Amino acid sequence: MEWQDVPSPDEIIRKGKKKLDDMWHHARWFLVVIFVLIFLKGLIYSIGPDEVGVIQRFGKYIGQSSPGLHAKLPFGIDSVTPIKVQKIFKEEFGFKTLQPGVRTTYSRGDYQDESLMLTGDLNILDVRWIVQFKIKDPVKLLFATRNPEDNIRDISEVVMRRLVGDYSVDEALTTKRGELDDLAQQEIQAILDRYNVGVQIVTVKLQDVNPPERVRPAFNEVNEAKQEKEQMINQAWEAYNKVIPKARGTAEKTIREAEGYATEKVNNAKGESERFLATLKEYKKAPEITKERMYLETMMKVLPKAKEKYIIDEGQTSILPLLDINKKGGR
Repeated sequence: MEWQDVPSPDEIIRKGKKKLDDMWHHARWFLVVIFVLIFLKGLIYSIGPDEVGVIQRFGKYIGQSSPGLHAKLPFGIDSVTPIKVQKIFKEEFGFKTLQPGVRTTYSRGDYQDESLMLTGDLNILDVRWIVQFKIKDPVKLLFATRNPEDNIRDISEVVMRRLVGDYSVDEALTTKRGELDDLAQQEIQAILDRYNVGVQIVTVKLQDVNPPERVRPAFNEVNEAKQEKEQMINQAWEAYNKVIPKARGTAEKTIREAEGYATEKVNNAKGESERFLATLKEYKKAPEITKERMYLETMMKVLPKAKEKYIIDEGQTSILPLLDINKKGGR
């Protein structure tokens, strides 16, 4: 290496300053780009199609923004909170879904502290239900309550416990489940409106209502006994409905036949008596003619029924000549 190729100290310093100037120049442009990006990010924001933006200026509410791109004052002067007003949210009580789908996965945790309830007839039930809701007033949701989700859960649990306590265990298990859903939805909505939570309850639905795990076998035995009792009662009523109406029908038929027979006999007797009285009246007018007429009428009725007829002369002293002894074989 020759000495004339080695740069002087002044040249090295000059080149170093140039490199520093170039680096600082690039850094300034980089900072400018970063600043512009931060400025644009603080200036422009977007609201989703199912959202409403709540705008605050220095923390004070000043309005709402619709879905789409919007501009606001940067550097923390304006802040926008997107609120999903079309989405249906769900709260689960007594269970927790880990992964919904065709094969839903549930948590194995113990949630009996919120699901065990006392019924009106002092029985314990394990009640599991869901509450579905949507946000109807984003401003109230943000500024009128601190923890809306906790409020919804606490109010729902209080209302459900009170309603279950108004019904017997059989009603809560079978016939009154739909009524419980409707009443719970109405009462939860009324309390949330009173506290200005800004939430609309879409539905309240009981999922599973069962006795606690420890007493479930005994409870099932009681239910089976009740079902057998109901079955036997229904079978007895079925047999009753088959026999009793038939017996009543037969009795009614017999009574009507007897009444008809009695009416027929009475009417016949009245007719015979009236006919006799009419005949007697005619007989008194002409006794001989009436006797002959009656005789002839009687003979007209009797003679067609006789198989063999014997006409005997009044002067005949014996009927032997009229008997066909040979044909009868002497008998």
